[in-house]
Order: sequence, then structure tokens, then C-alpha cells
Amino acid sequence: MKLFEVIHDAFEPFLDGEKRPLNVMEVSNLWFFLLGTETTMRNEELADNLVEDPELRKIIRDITTSVHAPMRDELKDFLMKEGIQLPQSTPEKPLGDFHNIPEGAKLNDEETANLMSYNLAMGVNYAAKGLTESIRADVGLLFSKFILKKTIAGLTVKQYLDQHKWLRIPPYYKA
Repeated sequence: MKLFEVIHDAFEPFLDGEKRPLNVMEVSNLWFFLLGTETTMRNEELADNLVEDPELRKIIRDITTSVHAPMRDELKDFLMKEGIQLPQSTPEKPLGDFHNIPEGAKLNDEETANLMSYNLAMGVNYAAKGLTESIRADVGLLFSKFILKKTIAGLTVKQYLDQHKWLRIPPYYKA
């Protein structure tokens, strides 16, 4: 994707030379972003087991495999190379047929899609925080890539929500 190349090219002049140690804000933001990514992946695994719509299931699987799993892996690799202890995560959820769970005890497809949209938007916000608080260019580059990936995924979910008339829109402003 050309946007990733643009982002990398913008940071590249700052990536050369001796790296400073990570500061506490960078470590905290990276560590919590990894924890949030892994928690989001557990939610996506649960959703994969519960959603009824095959199109939504495909979106969930695509976001898990092309957005969140690569982010998780890149964050883990980065933190381990820096000598930072990784957050403890919960085990992956098994894939199964759990459609017999009664309504009221699980999220429906509309609720699941809206929760995904919210989580992606919050991920963009938290990545923007990490970007603005980073000193090292490599940390800024990571968060910039995460913002772009989550934004693109969020647009996919938003389009799905709009197609199903599930998009939550605040009242229009009339002066």
C-alpha cells in the first residue's frame, strides 16, 4: 500500500543513527497498546463464534488476521528487542459453533459490529496519543502505521454498518 510507503519515507531520515533508550511514556504506550490489541483479538475470537452474518464474520476474520495479529506480532518483537517485559495475555478462544447461546446472553450482529467500530476508533485515538508522546522515530513510525491500519479497517466496518442501517449517527445540527 502506497500510504505505508509515504509514512515510512516521512520517518526514514530520523531512523538513522544511535537510538535513545525508550522513555517511560513510550514504554507505557507501547505496552498498553499491545495489551489492548490482544484483548481486542479475544473479543474478535468470541465474535467470530457468535455472529450470524457471513459477511460480518469475514470482516472480523480479516481484521484479526490482517490488522491486529500483525500489530501484536510487531509490538511483541519490538518490545522484546528493547528488553521490555510483555503484558500477560489470556489464551486464544477456540473456534466453535456457539449459536445456541440464547439472545440476551450474547451480543447480536448489530451490537458486535458497533463494538468493533468503537474499538477501532479508540485504537486510532490511543495510537495518536502514542504518536504524539513518542520521541524516537521508530516508535512514531509504529504508531503511525497502526493509525492507518485501524482507520482503514474502521472504514470497512463503518460501510458495513451503514449498509445494514446500523450506523449510529448523532442528530444533525441545524442553525
